[in-house]
Amino acid sequence: MQSLDFRALKRVLCVGAHSDDIEIGCGGTLLKLLEEHRRLEILWVVFSAEGSRAAEARRSAKDFLRRSPRSRVLVEQFRGSFFPSQSEAIKEFFETLKSFQPEVVFTHYRDDRHQDHRVLSDLAWNTFRNHVILEYEIPKYDGDIGQPNFFVPVSEAHLRRKSALLLKHFKTQRGRHWFTDDLFLALPRLRGMESASPTRYAEAFYARKLVWS
Repeated sequence: MQSLDFRALKRVLCVGAHSDDIEIGCGGTLLKLLEEHRRLEILWVVFSAEGSRAAEARRSAKDFLRRSPRSRVLVEQFRGSFFPSQSEAIKEFFETLKSFQPEVVFTHYRDDRHQDHRVLSDLAWNTFRNHVILEYEIPKYDGDIGQPNFFVPVSEAHLRRKSALLLKHFKTQRGRHWFTDDLFLALPRLRGMESASPTRYAEAFYARKLVWS
């Protein structure tokens, strides 16, 4: 198991099943990291973005990564909602990401009820067995929010920026009853309360293994 000094962070891999997953799950944390680590290199991988959602994904990632001089965005075309039946091809793609040698991998929560999310979480652990992996959470209708054990205090300004970018770029999602500014702030406020965050807000993750460095 790799240990990690967050103050010396250099390379981060972000994995998302769908075009807005990374932003919703860890967008505030990424904005915070990019402000604190100006030379941070991020590999941002979206596995499914069909039709106009691919363009949305690229524009959003570009805005979130504006502070990163060494970032790369990959938008793949695996069939959404059918990841379990594509697991072999997805695993082969994961193998190509090893050369990036990330120090931290952000991926989905393993008990997320969306089948695509679970496949990516399992394959992230299967592929990056000696890395720090932080599983983010995505609020949704299924009611599968759990009890995270790793909290990142995030400023209200970063979270409002995150929400503004989500609403700006993902126009295809605006009709969904949950895709709203108040929801994007509500969960971080709850996690901020749970972690006694000095900013009142936090993004929360599930860390199965961590080594003190």
